[in-house]
Amino acid sequence: MLEHKKHNKFAALLGAAALIMSTPALAVAATATAPDATSAAAASAPAADAAATSTDDSSASTAALPKKVDVDFVSMFSGATWTVKIVMTLLAVCSVISWVLLVMKMMDFGSLNRVTTQFLEAYRGARSIADINRIATSDEFAGNPLADMAAVATEEVQLSKQAGLSVSGEHRDATLHRAEASVAAVQAGLAKRLSGGLSFLASVGSTGPFVGLFGTVYGIMYSFIGISNSGTTNLAVVAPGIAEALMATGLGLIAAIPAVVMYNLFNTGITNYGTRSEQFVSELMNSLSRQLDKGA
Repeated sequence: MLEHKKHNKFAALLGAAALIMSTPALAVAATATAPDATSAAAASAPAADAAATSTDDSSASTAALPKKVDVDFVSMFSGATWTVKIVMTLLAVCSVISWVLLVMKMMDFGSLNRVTTQFLEAYRGARSIADINRIATSDEFAGNPLADMAAVATEEVQLSKQAGLSVSGEHRDATLHRAEASVAAVQAGLAKRLSGGLSFLASVGSTGPFVGLFGTVYGIMYSFIGISNSGTTNLAVVAPGIAEALMATGLGLIAAIPAVVMYNLFNTGITNYGTRSEQFVSELMNSLSRQLDKGA
């Protein structure tokens, strides 16, 4: 009986000792778990704050973005100053006139070369001064420069004959000289006729970019004055005025570049036709000289 009581006491002591030893471990585990939870909560809180801040910043930046503005030719022209509008209108009118001149000159040169070729074919079939005069004064070749040259030259020979001059004798050289002078007068009129409009094209080609640049400089200056008055350098506020000003330079180039190309094209055509007329004058004077030597 006493021995059984001793065993019970001993077991109770062992249980108490085990309980005491296990209590610090539980406390440590609880202590370790608590900071981890606290750390997780602390870490999640800044993350939530950062997400909220990012959302707020995104909303603020989206709200701060300027509204998109549609920019086209009509809106830029209507928004420009009156000085820039006048410059752009002037350049547009000059460009239209240049294209009208292009169409007219191309039609004129095409008709001129075609009729000239037909006249030369008919002229080379003539056998006398009277035949040359008849072909040159026909309605088919009326207004053609080479036909006019042949007409005035043969008429001068006929007038000399009617005046009683010896066109095949002692007055031959004087008659040819007067005929050549009459041809030279027609040639002078030909140069004036063919060069019509070239001075305008040359003026537009040489001054168009500078006129457009003047509009650009004035428009940019006006934009900077507006920036100074508004006190803002926001690109959305500055860009439209600068775009309107730069459009003036663009119109200047649009007017000038075709004008320069057209000028060079027509100048080449005039030179080629001038060479053709010079060759014809030589051919005509040789033909008159030959006919006079034959006693025509």
